[in-house]
Amino acid sequence: MSDLSRHEADRPSRLARAAAVCGTSGKFCPAERATQLLEAIIKPGDRVAIEGDNQKQADFLAATLANVDPARIHDLHMVQSVLALPDHLAVFERGIANRLDFAYAGPQSRRLAELVASKALRIGAIHTYLELYARTLVDLTPQVARRRRQGGPRRQSLYGSQHRGHAHDHRSGRVPRRHRRRAGQRDRRPAAAGRRTRRLGRCRHTEPEALPD
Repeated sequence: MSDLSRHEADRPSRLARAAAVCGTSGKFCPAERATQLLEAIIKPGDRVAIEGDNQKQADFLAATLANVDPARIHDLHMVQSVLALPDHLAVFERGIANRLDFAYAGPQSRRLAELVASKALRIGAIHTYLELYARTLVDLTPQVARRRRQGGPRRQSLYGSQHRGHAHDHRSGRVPRRHRRRAGQRDRRPAAAGRRTRRLGRCRHTEPEALPD
């Protein structure tokens, strides 16, 4: 069975366990139950991704995972672009995770090197950002992907934007006419830029003047 088939077969049971934790909140989990939610949906050995509003990597989600019980959740394979926070490495120190694919360590690089030297974690690869994001769709697809938003309308999706330029009608799925018109204007800009480039290409070439001795 392929990874995708296993993901699809396993998804209903994970959602059922999540619903049991959220209770009457439906798709919304109270913050105080976040660790309990992760313990319900993550299995030992899972590949887990973390992202946030900003590439500083969702401090709330990082702390929540670092607080799970290592006896229940362990041997995780973490996939994330940036190691920016102490909690990103706390999961390896506590035995919650033991493998990592990432792109940039920044302020955590020395601590990361110490964990590698002590064999607390194994690095799959150090990627470019584009390579890492591409591989999440190929061979690093996570079983659990944790994302968050700082705020927004309750009915809006997690990926929605509060900016007018990206708004759409969630009930009908249609993009308002004014935004379609703006999108069309943006689509025409590269052609205009191309015409300017061609005009610049016909500029007369002049040799630089020699400097005096």
